[in-house]
Amino acid sequence: MSDRILAGQETAKWLLDIKAVNFRPDEPYTFTAGWASPVYIDCRWLISFTEARRRVLQLAVEMLNRDADMRNTDLVAGGETAGIPYAAWIAETIGKPMLYVRKKPKGFGRDAQIEGMLKQGQKVLLVEDLATDGGSKINFVNALRSAGGIVSDIFVVFFYSVFPGAQDALEKASVKLHYLCTWDDVLQVADEGEYFPSDTIKEVREFLAEPIQWSARNGGRRG
Repeated sequence: MSDRILAGQETAKWLLDIKAVNFRPDEPYTFTAGWASPVYIDCRWLISFTEARRRVLQLAVEMLNRDADMRNTDLVAGGETAGIPYAAWIAETIGKPMLYVRKKPKGFGRDAQIEGMLKQGQKVLLVEDLATDGGSKINFVNALRSAGGIVSDIFVVFFYSVFPGAQDALEKASVKLHYLCTWDDVLQVADEGEYFPSDTIKEVREFLAEPIQWSARNGGRRG
């Protein structure tokens, strides 16, 4: 079994054990991008669980050292707000300076969208908690690049990997997404560990098989 699969399944188990994973097919969640979903994962919840947080962070750094050019990375940037704690922990672990990126300039003082010192031509790893359709990531990437940074890699703990266009948008922006865990990992661990009733898992599988159609049937975005 590959390192990615092992890390994904272990991360999934931690998220399930701390109850960061929510299945609610009868009352779907609606995401910022408009998609309706029977599943929601709260990676912010992880920050309150020390053992889980430390292990997931260890898995993240191992993956980044293996798959991203961390030796030549100058800075770690957290996206407002959920990416900030993860960026802080990763930056501390690998001994790199940190920034954070606002969703938009704050509108007073220096009118900064980037907080922290970023020099022209420095290579930046963008860190967020999760990715759905990739839209907010592009906003952060563009802000870092406008400020002089070089951004080619993004890290998230969790990637939904079901909504169309996410990977295409990131590839078009010339950035690679690194992630520990997806819904495939969560469903496998949830099913094997009987974390949820079988009919709930069945409904979630139907969503994952046809997310656009499921969203449309349940009052969300239609494509």
